Amino acid sequence: MEPNEQSIHTLLMRTAHKQRNYLRPYLSEVGLSTGQPKVLRCLNACGSCSQRKLADACEVDPSAICRMLDSMEREGLVQRQPSPESRREGIVRLTERGKQTFNIWEARCARIDEHMLEGFSAQERRQFCDFLARAYRNMGGQMV
Repeated sequence: MEPNEQSIHTLLMRTAHKQRNYLRPYLSEVGLSTGQPKVLRCLNACGSCSQRKLADACEVDPSAICRMLDSMEREGLVQRQPSPESRREGIVRLTERGKQTFNIWEARCARIDEHMLEGFSAQERRQFCDFLARAYRNMGGQMV
């Protein structure tokens, strides 16, 4: 079957699968586990935020984000502190090590993006990003 004859969801899933396979070895190389790059990206974008907002932004449930943050805090990637507004809610921020790890991860991802988009013009790359972002928002996602 020709690629343009396949459904969009099949092409998206197959592309995402290939991308994950390319990136998986880099996770352990930089000391991250699945899901943690998304947490680093969210914290890098918003500075510090509550665990609840972080869970929402990463589209995971609060108990999952709590376990992930426990591990990331032990690794020195994030720091949690009590919120000045609410004793029940913690504030999370990246440490210097977390920022460095995020930058290394993003550089690796940029190389994979370059490989994936080889032969695309600058305009096609912008359009592709715009199309994917719009499709994501149409599915109820919020860009961070």
